[in-house]
Amino acid sequence: MELEKFVNSLPIPSIIKPNVTYQGKPLYNVRMLETLHKFHRDLPKTKVWGYNGLVPGPTFNVEKNQPVYVRWTNNLPAKHFLPVDKTIHGAHHNPEVRTMVHLHGSPSEPASDGHPEAWFTRNFKQTGPSFVKEIYHYTNRERATALWYHDHALGITRLNVYAGLAGLYFIRDEQERSLPLPKGKYEIPLIVQDRSFNPDGSLFYPAQPDDPSPNLPYPSIVPSFLGNTISVNGKVWPFLKVEPRKYRFRLVNASNTRTYKFQLSNLSSFFLIGTDGGLFERPIKVNSLDVSPAERIDIVVDFSESAGQKVVLQDGFELENPTGEVMEFQVTKNLASPDQSRVPSLLTRIDPIPLNRVRKVRRITLQDSHDEFGRLMLLFDDKKWDDPVTETPLLNSVEVWELVNLTPGIHPIHVHLVNFRVLDRYDENGRLLDPIPADFGLKDTVLVGPGQTVRIIMKFEPFSGDYVWHCHRLEHEDHDMMRPLKIIPPNTYRYKINE
Repeated sequence: MELEKFVNSLPIPSIIKPNVTYQGKPLYNVRMLETLHKFHRDLPKTKVWGYNGLVPGPTFNVEKNQPVYVRWTNNLPAKHFLPVDKTIHGAHHNPEVRTMVHLHGSPSEPASDGHPEAWFTRNFKQTGPSFVKEIYHYTNRERATALWYHDHALGITRLNVYAGLAGLYFIRDEQERSLPLPKGKYEIPLIVQDRSFNPDGSLFYPAQPDDPSPNLPYPSIVPSFLGNTISVNGKVWPFLKVEPRKYRFRLVNASNTRTYKFQLSNLSSFFLIGTDGGLFERPIKVNSLDVSPAERIDIVVDFSESAGQKVVLQDGFELENPTGEVMEFQVTKNLASPDQSRVPSLLTRIDPIPLNRVRKVRRITLQDSHDEFGRLMLLFDDKKWDDPVTETPLLNSVEVWELVNLTPGIHPIHVHLVNFRVLDRYDENGRLLDPIPADFGLKDTVLVGPGQTVRIIMKFEPFSGDYVWHCHRLEHEDHDMMRPLKIIPPNTYRYKINE
């Protein structure tokens, strides 16, 4: 079934409000529910899982340094509606439906970070070995930025996120509000995910690779998933009517595998003003942006010269395919008032992480391997999830990680707890590469291209304890391309050295 493009208006996710307090702070109650969702005018309603029954989930708007609590509750059925491979880590002998929420990009305490083994079932009847508490605490101490929240349960993240469990979380502050950027109805969130549908309108997710060998289990995890439609804010190929003026778009690539090259069909340039960790110091004018899974981009597009026109947001990697188009901007609305917004030359200040404070340099390889069924596995240093922890930075220490990609694919590498800076990139022959635009900001997820070595620098604060780092291609993450990260308190670290 071929779906007509640009017939559905882009929905804007609703804003969630706290209705009670806990320990004197706002408490949000969010339930994971199975529901039906209308992805396209010509599709019947589709079974999904949504936070508060919404796909995407409701948007949080919180203030910097004003802590909140969230109770995430699983009210889902005991049976998954997507194919669960019970041979991969986390799926052995555990309930088929388990959930866990990670506020992606947040420097949360370990018990609120969404550790993949802190999963829980319906009404917390069963919990994973790392489960601590039902109510999560978010300090919101980071800079104004766009975080996102999504499922993170071990071995089933790819299915739960694809089923609909994802949403945006904005942190606001006065410094950002003081800037003359587009605001209010001219600031638009865009949550981009690719999807495929069965003829009856239900979500399609492959139960096995395209050419399965006879000894493969059924269902069996696949090494990647690329949907044949693109949804934005839960609608397939939507349109948005805009005025001939500047708009600010807060975009997250929430797809399982797909990396996009976002560009405009009229080839006009736009401003990149921020990424995962908030605003840049200075805006960068770009014509396209490569954005891998979990990365966020903060852009300003000026439609003032496009009145009466239609401008398509494209994926430059896929221009020959239907998925080469993402959504359409119809510049057909009258200008409500003169556009006073602008992109200032100085947006904010970002404190550097000095190289002379680096305590340790780690060189980590990203490499191909195979499991006992002969299936492709992508691993760090040839280590699996259950192997002993090897990344054990000291609390408040600074480290440089050299991520060496020995594979032919892109890997978006996400480190929990921290924001980092990209130092540089090298090709497979050791030649210095030009930085990509997102490299100039604070990051929690970095695109590492085929054959590339990317060096990142980060300070491990403010909490010690058990965290993780992983590839954010969800099929890779679910199949052991994830490793434990243990932040060591200084006194413990010195004691062990003296022993």
